[in-house]
Amino acid sequence: MTRIAFIGLGIMGSPMAVHLAEAGHTVSGYNRTPDKAQPLVAAGGRAATSIADAVEDAEVVCVMVPDSPDVEAVLAGEGGVFESAAAGTLIVDFSSIRPDVTTALAEQAAARGLRLLDAPVSGGEAGARDAALSIMVGGSADDFEAARPVFDVVGRTVVHVGPSGSGQTVKAANQLIVAANIQALAEAVVFLEAYGVDTKAALEVLGGGLAGSAVLNQKKENMLTRSFEPGFRIELHHKDLGIVTAAAREAGVVAPLGGLVAQLMASARAHGDGGLDHSGLLRGVERLSGRATDTSTTTNEDS
Repeated sequence: MTRIAFIGLGIMGSPMAVHLAEAGHTVSGYNRTPDKAQPLVAAGGRAATSIADAVEDAEVVCVMVPDSPDVEAVLAGEGGVFESAAAGTLIVDFSSIRPDVTTALAEQAAARGLRLLDAPVSGGEAGARDAALSIMVGGSADDFEAARPVFDVVGRTVVHVGPSGSGQTVKAANQLIVAANIQALAEAVVFLEAYGVDTKAALEVLGGGLAGSAVLNQKKENMLTRSFEPGFRIELHHKDLGIVTAAAREAGVVAPLGGLVAQLMASARAHGDGGLDHSGLLRGVERLSGRATDTSTTTNEDS
């Protein structure tokens, strides 16, 4: 079994670390909020007191934090992984960040004798909880194979998509597709309700045809019940769509739908919905349609 350090025990990182511990790996977890290490401890892992403490003697270091600056701080910051990990350590960054940041960090890692894979995931909290994530991996093929024992515990669809930064590029495309699907589903729900249709029955039959999707299957109950406890927060999807639009502009690619859903996500965040699940885009459709009935919001910390 492998000695693993897991940095970032939030909505996604906690169940992933727990699965690794339950699979028999030796897991030391660190989170800025110490209480979030309790599920890992209950599963047989250890709560580390710092990043340096977590990575000491680790063969693999896993990172799952919210944004590019967080990954830079964890890896390259004072007392971070680059300073603390032994030469040859394999670093697997499950976070969703800018591809250019990943590429720069991979170069820094290589200069220190470390190996870095970018391995962002899709599937949200449910995928992490069920060990059913899709994992898109950038980096060397040899390092990808070395990390398979980790990937196979937490993921169901695991694909090496190219050199460093490729995983983050594929994840950006994923987030564009997911956001567009959520927005379309939200508009469809409000449209159906406006005509007094049995919306639950309508979504059932739509799910069995070409309109069916993983988004419809996973998010329809949120929308039907107006329950937006976060599996993946609007503020994080807002961040990801910023990556999409910036990367598309840099590549000279026109992404008009990407720009539109990015603005709708930004509007939801500006209205105080950033802490809600991204299915909460429904609230934006209701606001635009003059049908908003509930203005309350919730927040959820994930680090």
